[in-house]
Amino acid sequence: MLRYAQLMADWEHFPHEADIGVRGRGESPSVAFEQAALALTAIVTEPHRVHNEDSVEISCEAPSLEVLLVDWLNALIYEMVTRSMLFGRFHVEINGLALRAQAEGERVDRRRHEPAVEPKGATFTELRVCCDREGEWLAQCIVDV
Repeated sequence: MLRYAQLMADWEHFPHEADIGVRGRGESPSVAFEQAALALTAIVTEPHRVHNEDSVEISCEAPSLEVLLVDWLNALIYEMVTRSMLFGRFHVEINGLALRAQAEGERVDRRRHEPAVEPKGATFTELRVCCDREGEWLAQCIVDV
């Protein structure tokens, strides 16, 4: 089963007019949210370039999983901006509509990270959090850059 779970987790960007769509997939909402966060990091730099030296605790609650995704990504963007950090690893736990997470990363190193753009905020555009018939979770939205 572990191999199946590893194959089920991934992230990607999808096209949108002026902004960037982020999409995470996984065997649970928690894994899909982790993968969406990796897609967020990949807007700025290649996630493997980020050394996971420091960690930040993040928690949020929302009235739905969809709003929770937006709140989660916006909390990450806030931490990225205020701490001048990038994150390359995420540990997310979702209980009902409450999220507790640890984001691991480091301060931005412009030479090594070569930041492409700065995400400004996750939006409700094309927002979806759902489970398909095969049990794979999807978490996606558009990020304003």
